[in-house]
Amino acid sequence: MYRIAASLSAAGLLFSVAAAQELEIPDPSNPDPQREFIAPDLPDARDRPQSDTSLDQLFADLKREPDAEDARRLERQIWMRWTASGSDSIDLLMGWAQRAMTERKWNAAIDVLNHVVVLAPDYAEGWNRRATVHYLNSDYSRSIADIEKVLDLEPRHFGAMAGMAAIMQKLRHQERALFMWHRVLEIYPANRTAQKAVIDLEERLSGQGT
Repeated sequence: MYRIAASLSAAGLLFSVAAAQELEIPDPSNPDPQREFIAPDLPDARDRPQSDTSLDQLFADLKREPDAEDARRLERQIWMRWTASGSDSIDLLMGWAQRAMTERKWNAAIDVLNHVVVLAPDYAEGWNRRATVHYLNSDYSRSIADIEKVLDLEPRHFGAMAGMAAIMQKLRHQERALFMWHRVLEIYPANRTAQKAVIDLEERLSGQGT
């Protein structure tokens, strides 16, 4: 059992695809939750991390950074590290998958990404991108399985956590979504989407208890 599945089970949080319903994401400035767990555009030169800046240091800086814009710059640097596959072949396949996604050819994108995860099973972004495609194709159970694999490879992957939270909101599992948004904030405290989501969900859940 994957780590997140175990965590959700321990919290008494069981997933049911049958409960799927449309739900507006609480942050109006970021209406597509999939944007939280797909890599953004590559940063420009000023955002590129120095070669001696470790990923651990970037995460430490991100956790301490209170300013949203400065934190966003650190986020882009982290994404650059995550998306670097180290393989020209994998990069080519990822480019093909992105083109298929842009054209909303979900099955084609999944076919390409299936090759990515077989050829590079330790490359978390391959699983993360496939999770995104499954989400966009409304295949939430497969998206969850891929997100859990991402988090098995990179437990600090705030993008994958946000993706899980977005799916839980789609399925109207508000407590589960809140649990995951809190996990995002543990790693990325200045994330405005997560902050807004936590406030919205806590108010909603508080109202349900009265």
